[in-house]
Amino acid sequence: MLPASTAPQATPRPPPTYTTIPIAGADVISRSLQNLTSSFSLFRPLPEFLALAEFSPPPSLSSAKRRFLNNLSHFRLNYAVLALSCVILSLLFFQSPFALLFISAIFFLWLVLYFFREDPLLLWERHVTDTFVLAGLVAVSVLALWTTGSLGTLAGGLAAGGLIMAVHGFFRNDEGLFLNEQEAASRGLIAPGQNGNPWNSN
Repeated sequence: MLPASTAPQATPRPPPTYTTIPIAGADVISRSLQNLTSSFSLFRPLPEFLALAEFSPPPSLSSAKRRFLNNLSHFRLNYAVLALSCVILSLLFFQSPFALLFISAIFFLWLVLYFFREDPLLLWERHVTDTFVLAGLVAVSVLALWTTGSLGTLAGGLAAGGLIMAVHGFFRNDEGLFLNEQEAASRGLIAPGQNGNPWNSN
């Protein structure tokens, strides 16, 4: 009798690794754009975000704080898009199209060169440190706000977005939100490796 043959098991694909050696600016931007597009998977569907049946006044201050923190973690990309939309509308209605394009370009630089960059940057065959990148982005941002005179408009748009986020975060019931094990364990709701719905204790 021939021994039963077993099918070879597929080896899991290792996660992408990033080099610690400075690479060219074009490659850095390309990888940052990949990180940016992959972050869109965190965007929650609008029917879930705008589910009116899930809105109710919080019964207590502690419940309101819990709701806000849980909603902020769960809908963080939705809130970011909401704040960005308020800023864009403010610049569109109260500033010139040039200011909107200028501020949008600066914001894009922040995304690809700072927030979503994981590789060291090489510019003109010289290593650019993170401190230098941050200082350069801050200087360019201040220059853009001073040139366009849009600081007040930008602050107003962010304030409007923050107000909408706060109302949503405090009044959106968080007990029906889906959490995977990694998110729940990172927030201390369950022990690592524990299965089950962390909201059953409420």
